[in-house]
Amino acid sequence: MVSGYFIDANLLVLLVVGSAGRDYISKHRRLRRFSTEDFDLLLRLIGSDTGPERVIVTPNTLTETSDLLGQHREPERSLFFERLRFLIENSKEVVVASATAASNSAFSRLGLTDAALFEAVTEGTPLLTVGIELYLQVLAKGQNAAINFAYVQDMYI
Repeated sequence: MVSGYFIDANLLVLLVVGSAGRDYISKHRRLRRFSTEDFDLLLRLIGSDTGPERVIVTPNTLTETSDLLGQHREPERSLFFERLRFLIENSKEVVVASATAASNSAFSRLGLTDAALFEAVTEGTPLLTVGIELYLQVLAKGQNAAINFAYVQDMYI
């Protein structure tokens, strides 16, 4: 049984921006590949009725998400950071030491943020990602350790 989901930075941006207001999705330049239907799908996948408690993050993913959100102009930018604060306060954070992430085989191909996700995910706490390389790398940990969001988009939208 899945107790929660790790979510990559791109999908966290979608989650934060969409929760600030569905209309903002089409206005944020980092979300051009996503629609409001994708936001709804993400909420269904993580079980939005339970709130952000089923979202699991790493400090690395939160930092990258914050950087991507910060590329938007005011006044929406401040609203996005308020929603990010709410997510941080209500999600579960898992810390992976940078030395641990850098020592795994995924680091040289994926970088620190994704290597930390690779270290943290399990079949009980799978990863939702749009990154195909990360997805394929995590599958080595188990068939149910990762969900390719792009594949799910094709199935449901």
